[in-house]
Amino acid sequence: MKALGRGALALGLWIVSTLAMAQHHKLQLGSSATFAPDGSVLAVAKDGDHVALYRSADLGKTWSKPELVNAQPEDIAADGESRPKIAFASDGGLLVSWTHPLSKPYTGAVRLARAADGQHFAAPLTVHSDMAEITHRFESMLALPGNKVLVAWIDKRELEAAKAKKTPYRGAGIYAAMSVDGGKSFQREVKLADHSCECCRLGAAIDQDGAPLFFWRHVFEPNERDHALARLKPDGKLDTLLRATFDHWKLDGCPHHGPSLAVDAQGVRHAVWFNQKDGEGRVQYGRLVAKGNELQVEGQTFVGGNRAAHADIAAAGNKLGIVWTEFDGDKTQLLAMVSADSGKTFNKATLGATDGASSQASVIRRGDTLFAFWRTEKEGFRLIALP
Repeated sequence: MKALGRGALALGLWIVSTLAMAQHHKLQLGSSATFAPDGSVLAVAKDGDHVALYRSADLGKTWSKPELVNAQPEDIAADGESRPKIAFASDGGLLVSWTHPLSKPYTGAVRLARAADGQHFAAPLTVHSDMAEITHRFESMLALPGNKVLVAWIDKRELEAAKAKKTPYRGAGIYAAMSVDGGKSFQREVKLADHSCECCRLGAAIDQDGAPLFFWRHVFEPNERDHALARLKPDGKLDTLLRATFDHWKLDGCPHHGPSLAVDAQGVRHAVWFNQKDGEGRVQYGRLVAKGNELQVEGQTFVGGNRAAHADIAAAGNKLGIVWTEFDGDKTQLLAMVSADSGKTFNKATLGATDGASSQASVIRRGDTLFAFWRTEKEGFRLIALP
């Protein structure tokens, strides 16, 4: 798979730092965490051919022994842009999703397991009806009001059909499947869009009125890899699809560097993404503001230095937290930007460092407090309150 083409020079320093940290792809440290209703922290990660669930009652100081989510072993994707996800349905059911790689390169199936009591998982199901050995990967999961669960992913069925017809097709498609029973079953998937980037994670958030939002790197004509924001209807079908970033990056491939999205208490949509702008490949932040039937980016600014990687964003009220990793030539730093005024101003903080491999960092919320969640080869799971 071609990962770089035009625009490659803008990625130079980022590629150097990524290669320096590439060992985490071999270790597959990709992990996710969330807070349970009782205030404990739950984390999911790959453990051999299983997804394992870990619990902490003391804000990450100690963790329980792993509990297996999938009783029957299967391959689990947990490196780079892939990692298991965790959430609670509105009926209290605990949900874990992951991508199960198949035998052919770059293929996979999106899987989900549910524990009605938060502990004992039913056998996992495949959320899509299409069982072809093609790409169904990089899933993103939203638990919605009304006991709905929505999963979206990158899907290459249109690309495969175009190949068979020998017709051109850029990138991949975005598909989504809806559950109306808390993740026990899923309706037939629907296509949200053609021509997404191939190997970047999807950002997801819930709009102020409860509508699902998905945010991904898209291939706009004439091959500009900016980002699209999709708003979905209550039935999980597409409502609107708008261009959300305007960096005009012409790249014949995928930088393997997906975005993140958050909606604050005032309904403002905040995003972080990686793109080339003015000749620099950098992580950026901006507010996605509706202007009539279009979106505009306000407050766009760089996040971190030219080695910043894989930023994540979350909101608690009008407080925003952005975390990312940045290799300084010796260690990988975990850094943060925190705003108390809905993104108008930010304060920067250094949260930690490691001289071993590490996962991508994420931000999780408990009430009005935001925490960075990070897994490192040497230190394990780390939960750090943002200042």
